[in-house]
Amino acid sequence: MGMNIRARIARAVTRWLTTERPAERAPLCDFERIRYEIRPADVLLVEGRSRVSEVIKNISQSPWTHSALYIGRLADIDDPAVRERIQRHYQGDPHDQLVIEALLGEGTVVNPLHKYRHEHLRICRPSGLSRQDAQQVIGYAARHLGCDYDVRQLFDLARFLLPYSVLPRRWRSTLFEHNAGIPTRTVCSSMIADAFNSVHFPVLPVMRRTQQGALRLYKRNARLYAPCDFDYSPYFEIIKYPYLGLEDRAVYRDLPWDEEGYICNDENDCFIPQPVVAEPDETQLGSQPLLSVVDASGLVDLMYEPKPQKS
Repeated sequence: MGMNIRARIARAVTRWLTTERPAERAPLCDFERIRYEIRPADVLLVEGRSRVSEVIKNISQSPWTHSALYIGRLADIDDPAVRERIQRHYQGDPHDQLVIEALLGEGTVVNPLHKYRHEHLRICRPSGLSRQDAQQVIGYAARHLGCDYDVRQLFDLARFLLPYSVLPRRWRSTLFEHNAGIPTRTVCSSMIADAFNSVHFPVLPVMRRTQQGALRLYKRNARLYAPCDFDYSPYFEIIKYPYLGLEDRAVYRDLPWDEEGYICNDENDCFIPQPVVAEPDETQLGSQPLLSVVDASGLVDLMYEPKPQKS
């Protein structure tokens, strides 16, 4: 009985935390451009509008409150086993563009990209990631489908980020200690960071020098990552497509085109074509076209024969 009451309270609190407030501003990014340019294994950052998003903003001091891993369409996934697992967790159109994400109250799930059509988004692209490793990153994330969302980790991360002078070390959670195996709970950024760690791709590695002066990289504990770390990482390219961009004018329009209207057959044979003239009205000209002749310059001359007079 007590467990049922706690479960109902937890569901009520989760609904309250995940309720989104209405958008208060015009869209900041061009979703159609984003969906066209995004590639498998890109990290999609989202500026959330829920109450829990406000908590994450306060913890991380960043507007980015959620991260999702873009996996492409089902046909983009090379491994049949991974593709089959994703199909079991997504019953929508197989041609949809998909993301894997960990959501409070839902766990790790597959959703269509167009879910975020009206949100402020940013693409973080892992620089130089090979296609093979991108597929392994996607496969790693797919193995976590169905895992619960780790609510406790949000509070642990908040405690971890407090200064040592404010919070004694003994109060820090044991959650950050080494734990072998695949966890049964996760959060969005930790799951994605773990996926990149699985192919030795750096996000924000710990760097140390040996006594001989050689540089060594160590994988940072994935449980310490927040969505903004992908934005901050020097190993991810930041790609933005503003709704009203300053570069919407196509580059080819700025090429030094001739403005006089010349058309060239080659470098030394150019001419200005005459404007196209509508077919003459026979009642006004008193004649009808007989023959059109194209001269050497490419211009067209029309020859007319007199219109027969009525007897």
